Amino acid sequence: MVEAPRVIAIANQKGGVGKTTTAINLATALAATERRVLIIDLDPQGNASTGLGIDRRDGAITSYDVMMSEAELADSVVDTGIPFLSLVPSSVDLSGAEVELVQAPRREHRLADALNGERRFDFILIDCPPSLNLLTLNALVAAQAVMVPLQCEFFALEGISHLVKTIERVKQAFNPGLELHGIVLTMFDKRNNLSDMVAADVRGYFGDKVYKTVIPRNVRVSEAPSHGKPVLLYDTRCAGAEAYIHLAGEVLRRERELVA
Repeated sequence: MVEAPRVIAIANQKGGVGKTTTAINLATALAATERRVLIIDLDPQGNASTGLGIDRRDGAITSYDVMMSEAELADSVVDTGIPFLSLVPSSVDLSGAEVELVQAPRREHRLADALNGERRFDFILIDCPPSLNLLTLNALVAAQAVMVPLQCEFFALEGISHLVKTIERVKQAFNPGLELHGIVLTMFDKRNNLSDMVAADVRGYFGDKVYKTVIPRNVRVSEAPSHGKPVLLYDTRCAGAEAYIHLAGEVLRRERELVA
């Protein structure tokens, strides 16, 4: 029997922390190992879609249609052109989905219901919007684990404490199997003492939940989305690409440990 995919929500209520960049490049690195990977772009801004070179065309079936139960997940999946990597594109209509879903039945379970019975993928990564809204809640209810990209800046720990409390509330109310998969430190600048201080604080507080891999501040990572490519395809040898390859290796090791 084909196993159900591992569903990982990539979430942080703070914007500009490298969340979408992590979703795109981690997915690409996992796909390079011939795992079948799906990204669900649940952010109305649609940066995961454009970052993979997918135009958000009128008439396309999107994550909005899936969330509103107007389309099946299978009908919304598009090929990215990268072997083993598929995408459910975003729609600007997602920005109004929260209002539309307020009175809807099973409003917190829309995405989980859509993923029920899905067997075509090994990993499903959900790129969440930069807020703790009903879209993010749907992702947390549908996921088995949460990955949190955390920018190495002064207020990092303060922001993540809110997210961890939200994860605990979701566990208690909707999804008892939800776990914190790990925290990935992003935009790390080795020339900056603050990056080292934040990294030390986060590791001191969360211990082994922080991945050993850190994602450096890297101009090639910033340039890649404007070319509609993950950095692993834009510049395979740059420091950012190598970091995401190492992160994928760490994720797979943690997955093997969970199975064992």
